[in-house]
Amino acid sequence: MITTNDILRSLRYSLDISDATVIKIFKLTGYEMSLDELTNILKKEDEEGYEICRHYILAHFLDGMIIYKRGQQEGKTYEPPKPNLFLTNNLILKKIRIALELQEDEMLEILYLAGFVVSKHELGAFFRKEGHHNYRECGDQFLRNFLKGLAIRYRHSE
Repeated sequence: MITTNDILRSLRYSLDISDATVIKIFKLTGYEMSLDELTNILKKEDEEGYEICRHYILAHFLDGMIIYKRGQQEGKTYEPPKPNLFLTNNLILKKIRIALELQEDEMLEILYLAGFVVSKHELGAFFRKEGHHNYRECGDQFLRNFLKGLAIRYRHSE
């Protein structure tokens, strides 16, 4: 099972984001992340001091990435996520797509880099509204492969 800690750790690595920048990204959403808290969230489960990255904390990071990369939406005030928020893999994928301004073809290429081939229709199903007859739930394996592809694209393209 992919955890919110895994996702944050993977994005930080893939996009080569420093701790200071991660803290800055959190601050853009009004979340005050300390270096100690970040360090503990980035630890592996079996390491001393490990803390679980709650869904609303990951949501702050993903929303902050959107603001960091694209700027604050004009005329809109940021609504912080509720502490009881549950992020689905579909929503995580959508927020990453928005933050990195990825087009469908780019997402397919990223998946291909990870050795995971899907059609445009399969990919599009993850972005449909839940309840739509073509909606499909994004599984952990798909998200894990997408994050792996991001690492290949952004870390190895230098």
